[in-house]
Amino acid sequence: MALIPGTRIGPYEILSELGAGGMGEVYRALDTILKRQVALKVLPPEVANSTDRVARFQREAEVLAALNHPNIAHLYGLERANGTVALVMELVDGPTLADRCADGPIPLDEALPIAKQIAEAVECAHEQGIIHRDLKPANIKVRSDGTVKVLDFGLAKLTDTSVPTHVGGMTQSPTITKPAMTAAGVILGTAAYMAPEQARGKTVDRRADIWAFGCVLFEMLTARRAFEGESISDVLAAVLKTEPAWNALPIDTPRGLSHLLHRCLDKDPRRRLQAVGEVRVQIEDAINNTLDDRDETTPAAPPTWRRAIPWALATVLTAVLGSVSVWWFSWQHAGPLKPVRLSAELGADVSLAIGPGDDIALSPDGTLLVLAVQKNTIQGSQLYIRALDTLQATALAGTEQAESPFFSPDGQWIGFFAAGKLKKIAVTGGAVVTLCDAPNGRGGSWGEDGAIVFSAPQAGIPLMRVSAAGGTPAVATPLVKDEIGQRWPQAILGGQAVLFTSGGVGAYDDADLIVQRLSNGARTIVHHGGYHGRYVPSSPGSKRGHLVYIRAGTLFAAPFDVERLTTTGPPAPIVEGVYSSPNTGSAQFAVAATGTLSYQAGQGSSGGLPIYWSDRAGHSPPLRVAPANWGNLAFAPDGHRLALHIVQGRPDIWIYDWDREALSRLTAEPGIDTKPVWTVDSRRIVFASDRGNGVLNLYWQLVNGTTTDVRRLTESTHAQLPASWDPSGRLLAFSERNPVTDSDLMILPMEGDESSGWKTGTPRVFLNTPAAEREPMFSPDGKWLAYSSNESGRNEVYVRPFPGPGDRRMVSTTGGTVPTWSRRQHELVYAGPNGQVMVAMYSTAGSVFTSEKPQAWSVDRYIDRSNFSGDVRMVDLHPDGLRVAMAPVPFVRNGTKEDHVTFIFNFLDELNRVAPAGSR
Repeated sequence: MALIPGTRIGPYEILSELGAGGMGEVYRALDTILKRQVALKVLPPEVANSTDRVARFQREAEVLAALNHPNIAHLYGLERANGTVALVMELVDGPTLADRCADGPIPLDEALPIAKQIAEAVECAHEQGIIHRDLKPANIKVRSDGTVKVLDFGLAKLTDTSVPTHVGGMTQSPTITKPAMTAAGVILGTAAYMAPEQARGKTVDRRADIWAFGCVLFEMLTARRAFEGESISDVLAAVLKTEPAWNALPIDTPRGLSHLLHRCLDKDPRRRLQAVGEVRVQIEDAINNTLDDRDETTPAAPPTWRRAIPWALATVLTAVLGSVSVWWFSWQHAGPLKPVRLSAELGADVSLAIGPGDDIALSPDGTLLVLAVQKNTIQGSQLYIRALDTLQATALAGTEQAESPFFSPDGQWIGFFAAGKLKKIAVTGGAVVTLCDAPNGRGGSWGEDGAIVFSAPQAGIPLMRVSAAGGTPAVATPLVKDEIGQRWPQAILGGQAVLFTSGGVGAYDDADLIVQRLSNGARTIVHHGGYHGRYVPSSPGSKRGHLVYIRAGTLFAAPFDVERLTTTGPPAPIVEGVYSSPNTGSAQFAVAATGTLSYQAGQGSSGGLPIYWSDRAGHSPPLRVAPANWGNLAFAPDGHRLALHIVQGRPDIWIYDWDREALSRLTAEPGIDTKPVWTVDSRRIVFASDRGNGVLNLYWQLVNGTTTDVRRLTESTHAQLPASWDPSGRLLAFSERNPVTDSDLMILPMEGDESSGWKTGTPRVFLNTPAAEREPMFSPDGKWLAYSSNESGRNEVYVRPFPGPGDRRMVSTTGGTVPTWSRRQHELVYAGPNGQVMVAMYSTAGSVFTSEKPQAWSVDRYIDRSNFSGDVRMVDLHPDGLRVAMAPVPFVRNGTKEDHVTFIFNFLDELNRVAPAGSR
């Protein structure tokens, strides 16, 4: 939040805001002690506790403190007050050099003195062993008296080991010197001013600043960038492959100055000028007219009418030479271009959410990147957008709790899911438009026909389709026999067909990729054994391209004919280590139509999660560190063991004794065994299994017995999931899927009472409505039943008296599933949206149940692999009522924030090289 005028930071009083950048907000302030105006570069309080941000701020302060030069903005001090950290700097009035260049070329007699001062500032920094690494017109100010000030050493790097220890210590900052910031493959700087070695992610030295200086001087003289392009890939390709438009230099450019620019912009750093002092000397010579006045190839400027003749001739010759140049360029560049792989920081103090959705999206033209990120574990996810030719990602207001972003075909809108709704927002920001209800929506695709196809990734739900203008969703691709779910759609063939992942039992590595035509419902399995498939055309409108998909954490590609809906060659691995989950079918990658791939690097072969405790104070010690594909946590009533299902090809029931760190397997039959529920004496576990007739029915088994101790409890053609026992241990509450009424709440008497209508072993309906009711949980006294229902359009937690009659009471207010009663105090804990555990105090008086406003359990958030469907318990309350078990959201994973995205440019050429089209 911006500081208002009058705010005090130590002795400094805020006067007005000057701007904001990747490293902080900048304000004009009054030094009330020395009575002078200064510039304050402030870290806002909400991020002032970030170790990374404060370390960078400290580092920039130390860099500036090491520099004392009239052409470098002076540092007065580092102020810390009231939770705010600020650099106190010299206030430099006047336009930036970028502002000056926007008005047109700067005359030579004015440009050279500016260039000389820039060179002197950079020379001073280099003498202190400091490389700027982001020298550009926007970081240079020119005061009204002509004095130049070089700003923003936020990306500077120390290179000289002779620098004093107190300065050299700044190279130990984890935000700069860790491999993710300085090793090969990392973008630092702005694309149009990067040296080729910097663009390739190689280690850079002071010659990178000399290249950037050449770019700045060229722009001053021509009012155009030395390296231009419509997209970041075009700009980087120009930096790596092409020359500046030398003929754009003014006709009266001195020969020596032209030679200087060529030497500064030599792509080979060994042939580039080696020291900025050489640059300064040559500029001084140019100012003093000691170099030749004119380039031998550029005669003195003729009168205006004579200068117009070549342009008139050029107009006539353009048509002829155009076709020749196209042929020449094609001949010179025959064959595919090599891919350029770069890793870029997100450009804000954020981390990728890495949730159950796909959190990365590229605009069709490859110029914009949108990400679902989080600033911390409290605020949850939000959409950030970044133009690829800038350093800074910015938040899109109104997109809090957003997931799974995707672009419209024209790149002007972003669709996303939040709070059980499908929404859209313009790429420029503004009002968020709600399109329709999407209670469990994830994975959307905006077709060229103006419709959006999206998935609600839970069992038994097909893909849905709705107009991009809003409306009521309709089924897009009905489920077929034995099909459990459909996920991660892509609209293809102009929106007339959908490519999606068809999931079954077990990991998505064994899923099918299917194309279904919407006009007649014809389905074609285009590949078996992979997930998150995407069709990438060879060129816009092409009928041939590649089918890319994920398997075992690797991105594969196979040549694909989209008209015939068949692969035309064998698949080949393209990129290893793409962050993905075979448990949910999600994958963090996106491909632009222009041929740019972006992805989140990470281990995606297992999708396993650890388990942690979480208490109300936010303490999160590990419960079980070893990762696994688990779900449906259930603590034993004795409080010493944890039951869960673990997927290893198929789900089975396991029991974990954390005191002994012992994990033992309870079930091992073929098929699905899931949803464990302990009996009240902790001796048996009830679970759901399809081992009998291929439908999930209820079984129980002794925990310390053998496989022969298994007993079937129900026989039904409808899937059933156990939930809880009443305190007596006589009644088992469970849910049953009904093809007419969705999911109903049922009671199974284990010891019947004929007078009350309860018959041993015969299930009885407790609640049957058109809505989906799930997870019925008995209260500790057995007089109430808590459950979740989507009757309001989203899942909420309700309570009803048991066995009834009586009215229901809604406990949650913003969504909720998997309720759990505390056995120690009058509290009901449940899973809220976006991974937030919630708790509500309650009281009872006779048949009246009253609950207070729910509160967050703690700052921790959990990973919800149930996709908030209410069927999978990803969090459970320990019998002591003081802690829950969960997998915390990985805002920091493996000790490192997930704040880098990898790009591969010229990706289409790489696809054609690695997976060429075959004859099949």
